[in-house]
Amino acid sequence: MADIATELVAVERMLWEGKATSVTAETTEGEIGVLPGHQPFLGQLTENGTVTIRTDDGQVLVAAVQGGFLSVSTKKITVLADKAVWADEVDVSDAESRLQSDDPEVKARAESELRATRRASGAA
Repeated sequence: MADIATELVAVERMLWEGKATSVTAETTEGEIGVLPGHQPFLGQLTENGTVTIRTDDGQVLVAAVQGGFLSVSTKKITVLADKAVWADEVDVSDAESRLQSDDPEVKARAESELRATRRASGAA
């Protein structure tokens, strides 16, 4: 299967770099799936979305992301997020308690994190 160099980077850390067979991301224009050979483009990530990376060795990696950009060139896919956390790093009970917050940003981030954990468990 074809693959493409891919990286998921957040402002505070590099989360992953390697070869991927596909990347799915939630952008302001809707959810988009990118395969090797996709036309180059630049998309804006939603403020509280998810990114799924299917690696060339069959792993499915899911992250909750807050804002940023998805850049696709002929040679590389780059997800540059303002903030990102892997689904398996999410403290589910903490995220569930944050759903009760009066702060819409806190609540939206918790929803994104929980969505990422559900996607990750469904992909396993």
